[in-house]
Amino acid sequence: MGSTGSYILRRVLYLIPVLLGVCAIVFLLFNVVAGDPTALLLGKHASAEQMAELKVQLGLDKSLFMQYIDIVKSAFTFDFGRSWSTKQTISSMLAQGAIPSLTLTLPAFVISTILAVLFATLVAYYRGKGIDLFVRISCIAMMSISSLVYILVFQNVLAYQLGLFEISGYEFGFPDFVPYVALPIIIWVVLSLGPDIRFYRTMILDEIYQDYVRTARAKGLSEKKILLKHVLRNALIPIITYLVNQLPFLLLGSLLLESFFSIPGLGGIVITALNSSDFPVIKAMAILSAVAYIVFTLLQDILYTVADPRVKLK
Repeated sequence: MGSTGSYILRRVLYLIPVLLGVCAIVFLLFNVVAGDPTALLLGKHASAEQMAELKVQLGLDKSLFMQYIDIVKSAFTFDFGRSWSTKQTISSMLAQGAIPSLTLTLPAFVISTILAVLFATLVAYYRGKGIDLFVRISCIAMMSISSLVYILVFQNVLAYQLGLFEISGYEFGFPDFVPYVALPIIIWVVLSLGPDIRFYRTMILDEIYQDYVRTARAKGLSEKKILLKHVLRNALIPIITYLVNQLPFLLLGSLLLESFFSIPGLGGIVITALNSSDFPVIKAMAILSAVAYIVFTLLQDILYTVADPRVKLK
């Protein structure tokens, strides 16, 4: 097995103690710190008999150690039991909610990334000139406006008044869902462009002022060739880090956008679980987030070697 294969195997094995630690934290937060959930579900006027009966139904009559073991099992089998509020299996709920969330987050993420890299490359090429100053000021202005303002204004003007987009709802199946996610995608892109362009511009400029760029200029290479062939490639490492760190959050959906546009995604499931104190669903999302973060971190390291062959995984 090569060095890359050995590294991947070690990282996969590293997943085990990390997941055990995450399960311990989740267990402490929901089973120890949060107190008795039956009191939250039944209310303060519930009798002791009702609370005892509900504990048996929810599996809370088991010892704390066995409850922790149940959480650990769910982390490795992805069998999270049933929701306290809907009585559905949590795995099926999350699988169903993932489809609307991903139809929103993935296209929005790809479009915003492509546009941000293109704009950042453009302003880095014309650094210090009028277009650079205009884009930087625009980015700061866009970032200064609350996301709620964008959502309310775009929804009111573009969807309600002009009727260019669906104002809310969702239809499963392609292309039926496209009219419902088009406006949320536009809002996502607008919200992302400001911080993304500023970050990518900074990374590209950091490379432009390196010694190898001055050497390339001395050899007579054009500024465009230096930027596209050398600078962008060397700037890929921090860009990959930035992008991969965002990927786990795509799986969680967008709480605000899904809520305002009535998209039945994972964001809506999380909000409903929080409002109803549905601890099993919240536990499942916490565990899945941890798994996604570890997996995407491994993917990030592998992509480093693709972007820069000088990087060796050990």
